[in-house]
Amino acid sequence: MSTVLFWVLGVLALAFGVLVFRCRSMARVTFALLASLACVGGEVILLGLPYLGVVIVLMMVMEMVVMAVFMIAYMMNPAGLMPMSMVHNQRGSLAVGAGVFVALAVGVLLVPWPRRTGAPPADTTFQVGESLMSAQMFTMITLGFALLATMVAATVLATHRGRYDRFGDGLDRRPARDPAGGGVGR
Repeated sequence: MSTVLFWVLGVLALAFGVLVFRCRSMARVTFALLASLACVGGEVILLGLPYLGVVIVLMMVMEMVVMAVFMIAYMMNPAGLMPMSMVHNQRGSLAVGAGVFVALAVGVLLVPWPRRTGAPPADTTFQVGESLMSAQMFTMITLGFALLATMVAATVLATHRGRYDRFGDGLDRRPARDPAGGGVGR
């Protein structure tokens, strides 16, 4: 069953990866990339690294959702749905991509891979977490809070008025005066 799921996720990851370059709108490309990377996260889980697989899926979901929100908020076309070309310098990118693929394939086939010695660890999640975070746990926690504070502060500073600004300081202004025309309090 896991072998079948492995191949299905691999084919789906590849198909969604192709859609990233075939779709003609940023919103569709964003969600195709999300689906492709979610399939890759599923592959990592099937390879016995559930922690990394879940982290990949969560990270990609958050990244793509933030990208979609910014596209809806700031792009000149509605929600990034207007047609546009996702491929620039097609000949050059095909040449570079083919060259990198050939180099990696040759490397995989010619490198003398070491044989496994010993048994795999009982808890791969613990081993990966310890390898990634053992000496840097305090740094990562501090960076996490700093990034969260930066996102909240940027959002607060970018919003020139609050949600209840049209009701006045005491929230008692009736009818509400909408400072930006076309709102609810017309």
